[in-house]
Parts: sequence; C-alpha cells; structure tokens
Amino acid sequence: MPDRYDAIVIGGGHNGLVTAAYLARGGLRTLLLERRPIVGGASVSEEVFPGFRFSVFSYVVSLLRPEIIRELKLPEHGLAILPLESTLTPLPDGDCLYRDADHYRTLRDIARFSPRDAEAYEDYGRTLYFMAKAVKYMLGIMPPDPTKLNPRDLIGMGGLGRHMLGLGEEKLQTLTKLMTMSSADFVEEWFESEPLKATLSASGIIGTFLGPRSPGTAYVLLHHYMGEIDGNFRAWGFARGGTGGISEAIASSACSLGAEIRTGASVERLIIKNGRILGVALQNGDEILSRTVISSLDPRHTFLRLAGEKHLPGELVASLKNYVYRGSSAKVNLALDAAPDFACRPGDGPHLRGAFSISPDLDYLERAYDDAKYGRFSRQPYMDVILPSMIDPAMAPPGKHVMSCFIQYAPYHLAEGDWDGQRQALGDTVIETLSQYIPNLKDIILHRQVLTPLDIERTTGLTQGNIFQGELSLSQLFFLRPAPGLAQYRTPIRNYYHCGSATHPGGGITGAPGRLAALEILRDLKK
Repeated sequence: MPDRYDAIVIGGGHNGLVTAAYLARGGLRTLLLERRPIVGGASVSEEVFPGFRFSVFSYVVSLLRPEIIRELKLPEHGLAILPLESTLTPLPDGDCLYRDADHYRTLRDIARFSPRDAEAYEDYGRTLYFMAKAVKYMLGIMPPDPTKLNPRDLIGMGGLGRHMLGLGEEKLQTLTKLMTMSSADFVEEWFESEPLKATLSASGIIGTFLGPRSPGTAYVLLHHYMGEIDGNFRAWGFARGGTGGISEAIASSACSLGAEIRTGASVERLIIKNGRILGVALQNGDEILSRTVISSLDPRHTFLRLAGEKHLPGELVASLKNYVYRGSSAKVNLALDAAPDFACRPGDGPHLRGAFSISPDLDYLERAYDDAKYGRFSRQPYMDVILPSMIDPAMAPPGKHVMSCFIQYAPYHLAEGDWDGQRQALGDTVIETLSQYIPNLKDIILHRQVLTPLDIERTTGLTQGNIFQGELSLSQLFFLRPAPGLAQYRTPIRNYYHCGSATHPGGGITGAPGRLAALEILRDLKK
C-alpha cells in the first residue's frame, strides 16, 4: 500500500522548503522530496576542499522576506545573517571607489571622482528606497490577472490600482522609468563618474542575459535594491555557514512543524488520472499518494517533464516552450592560503569584509556583454566577489580563506566548442582579470572550483543554469510569470501547483513564491 500524504513538495530548494514549512504549519501532513543528498537547491554550503566550506552557487542574501523569518521563527533554527557593509570597486590605475556604512566617508570618496555625484547620492538612495517600498507591496500579493473577470482578480486589480495611484505623480513616473529603462540610462540620470555609474548599473545585469544598456535592466536593479535585513532596505548580508545555513534553518523549521523531508528521492513522473493529481512515482519505482502536489522546479521540469504535454493545453505548452531561460552566470570558488592584497588598498582592513565589484566603467560592462551576445564568455568579465571567511571564520581553516566570485557573462550556449572543454579557460580568465587588482592572488590559490551554467544545470537541475529559473524580463513578470494563466500558482492539472522562482515575484533568495503558493493552497483546501 503506497504512502499517503496531504501534500507532497517536489524539490528542496529554499522555495520548496518554505512551501513545505507553511503547509505543515497549516496542519497538512507534508512530505518534501529532494533528489540530491542535501536540501537547498542553489542555496547550499558544501566542503568542496578539505577544511574549506563554500556557498557553492548563491552566496549573499538580502531578499529573504522578513515575514518568513518571523513566521517560521528562523533565528530559533540557527539563521544568522551577518552584514556586508561595504563595496570596493578597484580601478585599473590603482585607485578605487569605496562605499561603506559610514555615510559621510562614502560621500567624501564619491566626491573625489565627482562633487556633483556626492550631492546626488543621498537623493538617489532616498528615491530607490521609496521605490523599493512601493514595489514591496507587490511582493506580498498574489498577482491579479487583468484578463479575468472573476471577483477576486477584479478586487486585486482594484487594490493594485489604488496602491499605484497612492504613490503620487512623481513616484509613479519614477517607477515607470524603472520598469522600462536600462539600468545604465537610469543611473546616468543621476551620476557622471564612471566607477559609480558602472557599479550601480551592475545590479541590473546580475543573473540576466542583458547588458547595462538593455531596456528592462533598471527593474532588475530595483529588484536587487529591495534587499531588506532587519528593516533596512538595500542591506546585503552573508548567512553564517553560507547560504546553506538559510536552507538548513528553513528545513529545521519545517521539520519542527511536522513536515517530513526525504533526500536522495528523485521524482520520475506525476500520477495523474482524469486531469487530477494523485501522487508521484519515484525513480526507484516507489509510488507516493497525495491529494496535493507542489513543484518548486522550473517550468521545463514542472510541466514538460513531470506532467507531460498530453496533460496540458496546447497553447500553454507553446508558451512554456517559449519561456526564456538564457543562463549567463558562472561561479568560481577559490581556496586561498592567505588573504588577498588589493593594489588599491594593501594589507588588512574592513574592506576585506565587504564586497568587491569588478566594474570600472560602463563600457567595460557593455564589452563583457558584447562577448556573450556572440556566444563567448567575457574576456574581461564583470565580477561580484566576497571573502566569506572574513565574515565567518568557520568557512576556512585558521589563516586560510575562501573567495566567492560571481561571474557575468558566461552564456549557456557557446558559439564554439562546449563548456566541458572551455571550463578551465573560463577559470583562467577569471584569475587573470582579478590579478590585475590583486597582485598576490596567483601565489595564494590552493584550489579552485569553476562552475559553468552547464555545471549549475547538471547539479541543481536549473534549466540552462539560470539562477532565477528564467529571465526577469517585463514579458516574464507579475501575471505573466511564467506564462499567462499560471501566475497564481495553480496549474491546469487539478491539485497540482508550482512554487519556484519562476513564479511571482521571481528569483533571488526571497522565499516569497513559496510562501504565497502555500497560502493559496491552504485557501483552496478550505473551500
């Protein structure tokens, strides 16, 4: 007799874990199935080399919704977020732009490049703060479908309309710009110095196959600006133990609420009869029955692989096949024998406990994108780098360090060759680029791990290695994410739901898709 549950969640990424925790909190007998031996999806920490622990894929946190931290009591389950309070932008001439928690010191450093930029910096920050507050409302609601005439969607549209009109004319105009402009064009309305423009604009290209001058990247900039830690917007942090510490805390909370988690359990297919979900069949042949099944996987796996085209409307299948992934990010993790020594700031200092942005000017970023457009990885890539062991010493042996390098761009589809043949060339390019700013880097590298989009896909299952489960483009946001008719977490198969980053409000370690999906499921089950 197969096992029977109230709810089965497929995939142990952070959104799947959040969904399982909320369903268990709502009184459902809940089972989470994860094919890997550990939970977390792309939010995992692993000892890749003896003594060196890495946030293997994702590496920083700020978007995790405070209501999830509060409602799931995550600090009681070990969650601790340590602040990343500075950003260093080293420059080829040996100078640098340095911004940290000391507001007036930051303004003085910006003023070295442009007094006008220093004057505008506060207004820029204040404007983005209010825009993040405005959009925060949208992160917490189920996206109403403007094509539907049912009362709930009409009420939702009315509430959204009142919220938007309540912003006032000036803020509404700014929000419209952010939803449509490029990050470079938006930032250039405020600033003139290249290091500041490039570093701010870079937030708009993270995880996308778009350049800083591509329309729509201003929204991605805003999406990252919505980071919130302890009520502070635009606050970024590092989870103690790496991003796996976040997943472990959510998993611990879920288990304390009654959820069951099985690792090493790969789902082969769904059990569907007469358009209704009955359970899942595992790769080992086991069948598990449940009245509700939720997938946190991306649309390709959720619909086309697990459900199968025969159970879906033809027009939906066409939309899903046209859904854009375009993975373009890579990760290089380094085990170091000593601390890096920056040419612009030699020796130890608080700058080593912040982030480093390899973004000297806008042309640099655009040239990096030019390479990717033609199927090559960037010869001079944009990089966002941190030293986790400077923030959490337990990540490396005493006196040693780990360096986490997020790389843009590394297109999933290469014009020549394949990633198995190009992987080490990408690693060499990253080291050569960083060595221009860190002269001692080559001498202190003990080990390196190079993860291409193909490696990310193979390990986590994320199609094309896209860290957001699909582009955060205007055509794939709000009620269109991941496709018309699928934005409210339900699917055409009765009692089959989805809750991953490919649903509203999108990617990043937010947990919002998982929470909103769980609340909708609990609402449906009470009918």
